[in-house]
Amino acid sequence: MPGPLFTFAAYLGAALVPAPHGIAGAAIALVAVFLPGFLLLTAALPFWQDLRRTPAAQAVMQGANAAVVGILGAALYTPVATSALGDLRDFALALACFLLLVQWKAAPWVVVLVGAGGGILLGLPA
Repeated sequence: MPGPLFTFAAYLGAALVPAPHGIAGAAIALVAVFLPGFLLLTAALPFWQDLRRTPAAQAVMQGANAAVVGILGAALYTPVATSALGDLRDFALALACFLLLVQWKAAPWVVVLVGAGGGILLGLPA
């Protein structure tokens, strides 16, 4: 989610009508989005080794990881799965690609080609 957020911030900075816009506006928007996180990281870095050994900090990190997995799962379901999986054939193709990647350890480019080829075949008139 941060990637699209940063990209959208740069787009807004470039597309704004009042000056600065264009490349300067995009650069200002990117700095404005990245700077708070960078400053927090720089401030916490000297204390990170000590902090990560404390049980409370470990619990916070595990909770944050669980929250991210939940948000990504929700984003996978809505809108991706609800709009992309129209019928059982779509689900079967998605499941086959998942199994290729996870179970049979196929290279990602192979899975992309299989998915694209399967999508083309599913799109052909019956």
